[in-house]
Amino acid sequence: MNFQQLKIIREAARRDYNLTEVANMLYTSQSGVSRHIRELEEELGIEIFIRRGKRLLGMTEPGKALLVIAERILNEASNVRRLADLFTNDASGILTVATTHTQARYSLPSIIKEFRVLFPDVRLELIQGTPQEIEALLQSGTADIGIASERLSNDPTLVAYPWFRWYHSLLVPRDHALAQVSALTLEDISRWPLITYRQGITGRSRIDEAFQRKGLTPDVVLSAQDSDVIRTYVELGLGIGLVADQASGEEEGHLLRLDTRHLFDANTVWLGLKRGQLQRNYVWRFIELCNPSLSVDEIKRQALDTAETVIDYQI
Repeated sequence: MNFQQLKIIREAARRDYNLTEVANMLYTSQSGVSRHIRELEEELGIEIFIRRGKRLLGMTEPGKALLVIAERILNEASNVRRLADLFTNDASGILTVATTHTQARYSLPSIIKEFRVLFPDVRLELIQGTPQEIEALLQSGTADIGIASERLSNDPTLVAYPWFRWYHSLLVPRDHALAQVSALTLEDISRWPLITYRQGITGRSRIDEAFQRKGLTPDVVLSAQDSDVIRTYVELGLGIGLVADQASGEEEGHLLRLDTRHLFDANTVWLGLKRGQLQRNYVWRFIELCNPSLSVDEIKRQALDTAETVIDYQI
């Protein structure tokens, strides 16, 4: 048994058992991946994967148990490699934060400004992506911290801390008919062409769920990843826009922001770390700056606890 075999087991589960993707991720060949799997199964005397011909469909029960052990061994090996560096370079280095455009543009600037005062020798890298991409960057170790409104709190390989709750707002031209409606309803919104976020990001699922509960199908004429893009097309008159309230502002030039918190469920922004992984002090402090109700000791305790527990703080 070797680390490469354990990495293949872990990546196979992450890549939906697509050996081509596993090989690409580990910079090896598909035949090499298959050989490592076969040799490990022969060594252990068990079948790790459920197969149909040459295709892998899932994991056997022994395979699932092995995956848990492999994750723990690989995390601990990573911690050993990081240990010396953590103690010798605790106040300098690079902090890589994977986040959505909305958080990078509207929520993070004040935090980053405060962080830079505390850690002037730490360079920051912001990687913008979808929640799925952010999750993958955390799992691979490319990002130290992930920030997103969806997915992070549901991944057992990550530990997630709440940052803040937010709602959606409706952007309309100042002379739009909805600007005169005193008690806005979902029925009112569904009568107009709608511009909002694409599937899987910035609380889009909350929007869809609200309309579905009412039996309504909104006319989504354009979906985008970027709040600024949505606002641009609302200004062009293509439709009305549902955006995150922190991205809408009070005054929008030719646009008005209408409160819709009574129509859509709240969203939570989560701060994610890879579970069980040692971090430099400035990583813990960044989380603390975002959520001062958490102490560094509590952040570390939860992050280094390898049990798959759900963290649910009042925010």
